[in-house]
Amino acid sequence: MAGEDKTEKASPKKKQDERKKGNVFKSNDVVTVGTIAVSFIILNLWAPKIYGYVADIFKKYISLMDKSYTISDALIVQVFKDIAFTVFASSGLLMIAVMLASVVFTGAQTRFLVSGQNLKPKFSRLNPLSGIKKMFSLRSFVEVLKNLIKIVILGQLIYSAVSKSLHIVPRLISVDLTSGVNFIRSSIMSIVKSVIIAFTAISAVDFMYSWWEYEKNIRMTKQEVKEEYKQLEGDPQVKGKIKERQRAVSMRRMMQQVPKADVIIRNPTHYAVAVKYDIEKDNAPIVLAKGKDEVAMRIVEKAQEHKINIVEDVPLARALYSNAEINHEIPLEFYEPVAEILAWVYRIREKEKQ
Repeated sequence: MAGEDKTEKASPKKKQDERKKGNVFKSNDVVTVGTIAVSFIILNLWAPKIYGYVADIFKKYISLMDKSYTISDALIVQVFKDIAFTVFASSGLLMIAVMLASVVFTGAQTRFLVSGQNLKPKFSRLNPLSGIKKMFSLRSFVEVLKNLIKIVILGQLIYSAVSKSLHIVPRLISVDLTSGVNFIRSSIMSIVKSVIIAFTAISAVDFMYSWWEYEKNIRMTKQEVKEEYKQLEGDPQVKGKIKERQRAVSMRRMMQQVPKADVIIRNPTHYAVAVKYDIEKDNAPIVLAKGKDEVAMRIVEKAQEHKINIVEDVPLARALYSNAEINHEIPLEFYEPVAEILAWVYRIREKEKQ
């Protein structure tokens, strides 16, 4: 119903439907921090190689400066080939690692969902009112707050690292290029490690908030839960009618078996149980029908129509009704009292035949 609060947790079907639409839970901060961490790990391990590739190309072309040569098409092509090789060899592995990390960290949250629903154009995205609502939503406030915290943390870490290393900078003039590069690299990696640790904590908070927000957004109203239940289990009214018809059919079948009974054991007005025993086929007496109140009366009336013997035994009728199943043998504990009744019925039949 319109205006009804969404207070119910999303059902598995609701989550599956949202997933088909491409609406899945994901924290962008987890992807960003994970990708940055992987990138700088690869960069740190690959740095000596990058330094080697760049140093080789510099040495090669600086050494040509004191020689005379003619600029030709072949030389230009070679220069471009050397630069392209150096760029790819230096950054190719890093770019591949960044792409793979982004895919893995995203896929780990979305279970590698591939959906074209989000690619379809939606006119609601062009609605300026929707954009204004998003600007002043709780998510926008959280994003602004989160980014401010990131800026403050990043600025503090950079300031702390630079202030600690500032007194060493003048000494770099007197060291060789390799030592200077190594110092700068170690300083940058130290800052990056601190940033990654701090941002990991922020991403953990964002992960929990994103999960809470996702679960909140896909909540259902009580009416939606009822409608879904109807779709999955069927309309209760329809199911009720089906069960009613099934009971009616079962009742007709049961009443059709009453004329086959040897005896009806009954409580005078409340219970009636129709029992049959074929000594050649059955191991024990079988209950053909049973009923209570109105059904019991119908069983008795049917038995009277077909001149079936009726015996009144209050405790036995109640016990058989509660413990015996239709079209099944009576329980073992009732063998003796039922056998006595059947023996009485058989004696009456013999007398009637004589």
